[in-house]
Formats: sequence, structure tokens, C-alpha cells
Amino acid sequence: MFDNPELLLALGASIVVAFIFLLLIAKRYKRCPSNKVLIIYGKVKAGESAKCLHGGGAFVWPLIQDYDYLSLDPMQIEVPLRGALSSENIRVNVPSVFTVAVGTQAAVMQNAAERLLGLKVNEITKQAEDIIFGQLRQVIASMAIEDINRDRDKFLESIHNSLAQELEKIGLILINVNITDITDESGYIEAIGRKAASEAIQQAEIDVSLQQKMGAIGVANATKEQEIEVANAAKFRDIGTKEADRDRRIQVSKADADAVFGENQAKAQIADANASLHVKEAEAFQISETKKREADAAVREAQYVAESRTAEALADKIEKEKRAELEAVAKAEKAKQIVDAEALGQQKRIDADAEAAANFARLEAQARGEYEILAKKAEGLRLIVENCGGAQQAFQLLMLEQLPKLSETAATAISNIKFDKVVVWDGGGDANGGTSGFLRNMANALPPMLHMMRDVGGVEMPEFLGKLVGEEGASAAKATDSSPAPAPSTPSESKESDTN
Repeated sequence: MFDNPELLLALGASIVVAFIFLLLIAKRYKRCPSNKVLIIYGKVKAGESAKCLHGGGAFVWPLIQDYDYLSLDPMQIEVPLRGALSSENIRVNVPSVFTVAVGTQAAVMQNAAERLLGLKVNEITKQAEDIIFGQLRQVIASMAIEDINRDRDKFLESIHNSLAQELEKIGLILINVNITDITDESGYIEAIGRKAASEAIQQAEIDVSLQQKMGAIGVANATKEQEIEVANAAKFRDIGTKEADRDRRIQVSKADADAVFGENQAKAQIADANASLHVKEAEAFQISETKKREADAAVREAQYVAESRTAEALADKIEKEKRAELEAVAKAEKAKQIVDAEALGQQKRIDADAEAAANFARLEAQARGEYEILAKKAEGLRLIVENCGGAQQAFQLLMLEQLPKLSETAATAISNIKFDKVVVWDGGGDANGGTSGFLRNMANALPPMLHMMRDVGGVEMPEFLGKLVGEEGASAAKATDSSPAPAPSTPSESKESDTN
């Protein structure tokens, strides 16, 4: 068996694996100290975000689980609460120290695991401090100052009942509440203390007066009993010595007189004692009433000061609320105006873009139409020029087409003109007079004008105005004209013809 090396190697490997497994189990088994809470998170029981243990231990599976601890050490939180409003709207200063810690109940530990795991101590105390501030103000607002100052146990119980549930929501419990001092800004608590001291002094003075009165009454009662006993003794003596001699009766009478005198003197002393007692009672009553009224005046003064400060605070609050409302309305109106202006500007931009696009489309369509018209017109003119055999012939043809319209336009233009007279200037070559010489001269001037327009400007006039013949034809026509040249005229002669 031991000669097989492979078996020995497998056995050694199994022992090593088993040892590593046991070591891993021992390392992953976590024990919880008594002053901490073990939090196992990751893959835990369904419906739970973490597994919480206080004491004992548990196995933490690798990869799918991890763990952490929450300390149960108490944490002290100083709460310098100042200016908390009581039920009488008087601001109270209640500096105090609260002691909290992580709870060990199952629900509280679960809340602590969900809300406090991984936080530092100062972060936990900050959360608790915010909760304590709010709940402490709420408790003070529900109680009167006299109840807070007189019944501290009730005040602490109210704080504990109100604060414990809120702290448990984040996994903490309230251990202790220590109220350092209770003061108020208006001096109301101090006035209550002065009032209580004044009442105690007055009660002590009244007790002294009562004791003095009881002493005077006891003295008077003792004197009265003495006198009664003396009178009874004298009575029995008078009865026993009824048959005594005159001297004895004189002595008895004298003794009676002395007894009456002593009785009157005792009554006078009692009257003096009663008068002194009444004077002292009056003085004590006067002093007590004066101090009582002074205390009442101080309390009323403190109340008036507190009410005035409350009224000022209320007025300040109302002013701030009204200002906040007005500012909110103004801000909302300003935002609305900005939004409306932006919307109007956007709408105008959209309208302008649409109008520009429409104008562009309209002008583009108009340009295309005019282009098509001009293109068709150019095509028609090209066909006319081609069919007429040249631009000159096409021009003459188009002029013939427009001649009636031009004549009509010219006739319309001059139809409303009134000519008073028409003056024709001539060189005086017509011996017979009239307009024949003017017409002949105009006909003689027309060919040179046509020739000049053709040679200089390259313009061919329409044939209905005349047609130039060749040079030979012009010479022949000139030779046949045998009329003498007109003599130079001196001043021009004018032929006038009146027309209406």
C-alpha cells in the first residue's frame, strides 16, 4: 500500500484540501461580541435585507455574503435648543444632553442595519440630533411653561414617548435625557420663582402672626382660670366665715376689692395685648398685600412683555409671509411674461420663416412663369425671324402689326389737343403760295435722311416711308427735275392757316 506513490500523493492532497476547507470554515465563522451587533448581508433569508445577531456567531458564506459590525456604545448628543415656542407662544431655552445607542431588539437592529451600517459616529449623531431637535420642539409646543418648569417628570416622559419611536425608525434607542436648565427670553420663569418666594415669605409671616395670637390667647385663658379659682376660694371662705367678726369681714371685703382690682388690671393687660395683636396683624396684612401686589405687577409686566414680543414676532411672520406671497406672485408673473415673450418670439420667427418661404416660393414660381413666358416669346420671335428671312423683315412685319395700335394711340393722344393755329415755315421757294412747296421740300429731304440712317446707323426704315433706289436711278430722277433752284430768301415767309 505504501509502495504506491500515486496513492500516497492522492492521500496527501486530500488531507491538504480537508485542512484548507476546515481552515476556511473556521475563518468564515464570525462571533459577535457583547458590545456589538453582527450584520450579515448579501444572500440572506428571503424577505430580509440583512441578518442581525447580538451575541453568538454565524457562518458567513464566501462570495455570496459579507459582514460588518455596529457598535452598541452609548453616544451623547448635546442639544443647545434655544427659542422654542411653548403653547403660550413664549420662546423657551432648553439646553439638554441626550444619550442614545443602537438597539438590540430584532426590529430595531434591522432598522440600524438598513440605515446606519457603514456610517461614522458623527454621521449617526447628526441624524439623531436632527430628529431630537424636531421632536423636542414639538413637545415644548404642546406644553405650557409652568407645566414644563413645575412637572419635570411629565416633561421628560413626554420627550421619551415622542422621541423613542422616531429614533427606533433609524435603529437607535433613547437611554437617558438630562435637562441642563430651562430659561425663557421674556423672564416669565424667573417671575414665577419670585412669585413663589413672595408667597412663601407671606405665609411665614402669617404663621408667625398666628403663633403670636395663640400665645396671647393662652395667657388670657390662664389669667381667667386663675381669677375664677380665686373667686371660688373667696366664695367658700365667705360661706365658712359667715359668722366671723367684723374685722374678718372687713378683711374679706378688702380681699374682694383687691381681687376686683387685679381682675381689672388683668383685663386691661389683655386689652393691651389684643390691641398690639391687631396692630401687628394689620401691619403684617399690609406688608403681605404690598408684596403680593408687587409680585402680581411683576408677573403682569412679564406677561405684557411676552405678549408684546409675541405680537412683534407674529407681525414679523405675517409680513414675511405676505412678502413671500407677493414675491412668489411677482416671480410667477415674471416667469409667465418671459415664457409668453419667448413663445411670441418663437411664433413670430415661425411666421416670418413661413412667410419668407411662401414669398420665396411665390417669387420663384413667378420667376419661372416669367422665364417660361420670355422663353416662349423668344422662341416665337426666333421662328418669326426664321420664317421672314431675317431680322429686318421680322422687324418690319412686327411694326406693321403694331401700326394700327400706334396710330390709334397717337390719335387718342392728340384728340383732346386744341390747335389755335398751325405755323409752317418754308424757304419761300413756292411762288404760288400754300403748302405745296412745304410738301415738296419734305419729299426732297426724305431720301437723304433715309440714306443717312442706313449708312450711319445701319437702320432700314419701313417701305411705306419710302425705298431708296440705286445711284443711277437717283441721278436720273435728279436730271429730270428741271425746276430752277429757289432764290435765296430774305426773311422767311410764313403761311398761316387757322384751324379750329
